[in-house]
Amino acid sequence: MSQARPIRRSAIAACAALLLLSEASAQGVIDRVVARIETDIILESDLELLAHYQLLMDGKSQSDADNLDHLIDQWIVRNEATIARTPQPSDAEIERGLERLQQTFASTEDYEVRRKLAGLSENDVKQLIAAQLYLNNYLDSRFRPSVQVDEPAIQDFYQTAVVARAQARGQSPPSLETAHDYIQEALIQKGINEQADRWLKESRTRLHVTKMLEDHS
Repeated sequence: MSQARPIRRSAIAACAALLLLSEASAQGVIDRVVARIETDIILESDLELLAHYQLLMDGKSQSDADNLDHLIDQWIVRNEATIARTPQPSDAEIERGLERLQQTFASTEDYEVRRKLAGLSENDVKQLIAAQLYLNNYLDSRFRPSVQVDEPAIQDFYQTAVVARAQARGQSPPSLETAHDYIQEALIQKGINEQADRWLKESRTRLHVTKMLEDHS
């Protein structure tokens, strides 16, 4: 999952953040720093926003420690995506992402209830979807060309996953021809995720990260 607030800041944005922090302090509200990555920071509000999104998606949120690791991974991907000049998702892509998200709920009303219970505005959700699309688009462009899926792998997935699952439910499985493209894309996505995980693990070893969750709690 991705948080909406960009962590990487220019000098101007950093100055603006300091001004906002001073104003919040004057009002008795401080957005605490929970981690430093190189010269950038992750804020308490970043953790909270990710937790709220998990409440919407899964009905529960992960621990602050797990979510902080997620945000660090997102920082790595976002940093590389920025260097690669990955384009931001279009409004149409974001709307399609929102539609796909809403379709995972029983109804539009159910989605609205869960969104409000999670403490998210419609704009929050769109920003989170946009951020996730941006990261996914970069990972896809970086790793998809090197993922190879052959026909034996597709046929094996069809027998062990598609057919077996349908039989367990007492249903007739779709034909291999019907499911072929879906299976191929699922295996490509699996390969992208595996390569991205290895890359992130190696990238973390080169980062200077200071976690301050103990101060946060």
